[in-house]
Amino acid sequence: MKTGVIVQTRMGSTRLPGKVMMDLCGKPVIDHVIDRLKRSRLSDEIIIATTTLERDKVVVEQAKKNGVKWFCGSEDDVLSRYYCAAKENDLDVVVRVMSDCPLIDPVILDNVVDFYMSNNYTLVTNAGINFEQRTFPRGLDVEVFSFSMLEYAFNNAQKSYQREHVTPYLYETYFDSIYYYKNDVDYSNFRWTLDTDEDYALISAIYDRLYKKYGSNFGLYEVLELMKSNPELSMINAHVQQKSWFIINK
Repeated sequence: MKTGVIVQTRMGSTRLPGKVMMDLCGKPVIDHVIDRLKRSRLSDEIIIATTTLERDKVVVEQAKKNGVKWFCGSEDDVLSRYYCAAKENDLDVVVRVMSDCPLIDPVILDNVVDFYMSNNYTLVTNAGINFEQRTFPRGLDVEVFSFSMLEYAFNNAQKSYQREHVTPYLYETYFDSIYYYKNDVDYSNFRWTLDTDEDYALISAIYDRLYKKYGSNFGLYEVLELMKSNPELSMINAHVQQKSWFIINK
């Protein structure tokens, strides 16, 4: 059984264009994401799924530079992009990760994948659409599902938001078979994703303090310790609102 992490990546972010190439300690964001994903024990493949647009050729070059696979597909139909990337690489299990998460924790990713492998759920996530179920900081988001479920969504999802965000069709169709993987302590108040200038200021401050000490070998608990010791850091992006993507209708 082949498990692959597909990283949704493009240069055309509406709130912070080009964010995946922004600098963190001398390397672009996407390089840090890849470095951290390479520490996963349960992933057989890392695939950078970008678009066919000219501006995203730089993303392909970074994938080549980092020695990982890439796939170029539709900008708007991200479900199609994921499906074709997974099919081309013969994946049995798909791990969905976003490229704007340079603090993604491979230990947590492996825990979610392991739970999925050991149980019988359509989709396992530590994020998802039900914000009340979230216990991990935003920016450590992982979704795990089978290729067969991805193919089913690809063949049946019709609405634009179902194509743009990959998994809405699965959440809506299989809501009784979605598992929210939770931490023992609720840290969902922290925002560690990269979507605004304020997010970048926070993540840069975290990297300036931790990357020089640990390289890529720091995760949830090292960042939490830093935040607790420097509570002013949390205020940098505390006012940023996450964009909502769709409303589930049971």
